[in-house]
Amino acid sequence: MNIARVEELIRELLVEIGEDPEREGLRKTPARVARAYEFLCSGYHASLESVINEAVFQSEANNMIIARNIEVYSLCEHHMLPFFGQCHIAYIAKQKVLGVSKLARLVDFYARRLQIQERLTAQIAREVSQAVDAEGVGVVMECRHMCMMMRGVEKQNSIMTTSTVLGSFHDDEATRIEFLTLIGRSI
Repeated sequence: MNIARVEELIRELLVEIGEDPEREGLRKTPARVARAYEFLCSGYHASLESVINEAVFQSEANNMIIARNIEVYSLCEHHMLPFFGQCHIAYIAKQKVLGVSKLARLVDFYARRLQIQERLTAQIAREVSQAVDAEGVGVVMECRHMCMMMRGVEKQNSIMTTSTVLGSFHDDEATRIEFLTLIGRSI
């Protein structure tokens, strides 16, 4: 990302919305915004290999493995406004497990780019499935969208829930119900 160019664009945006970028409170805003976008969009510049970082381990586990309440922060691709909430990930291992912190890192890897929640949920599920050749994967994401809350319909208490279920989570109702029960959700 060309930080200097982004700073220039933010300075131009400030002028276009009627502000003075030389005003005391705004002098350093273009640089701060550029650094913020560099971080918030860092998923474009990371590699999946560096995220997983060889943290796939042989295991005899064949039970459900769940990581709940993983914080997620992203920017919607339609308005570039934040959406945020929680992600719950579960999978049934065959012979391999993923280091638990890598589940949270996978969430960040895909969330730190312009997104829609539906795609983000599916990307996480697909990567977990591929990383460990899981028997099944379930991902549920519950987020608040600032584009719904502070503009447009202005619905302050709205929460969007998305889910992606693959393999046994898709094919076996009992597995899906176990997952939803364990994350504290009902069907």
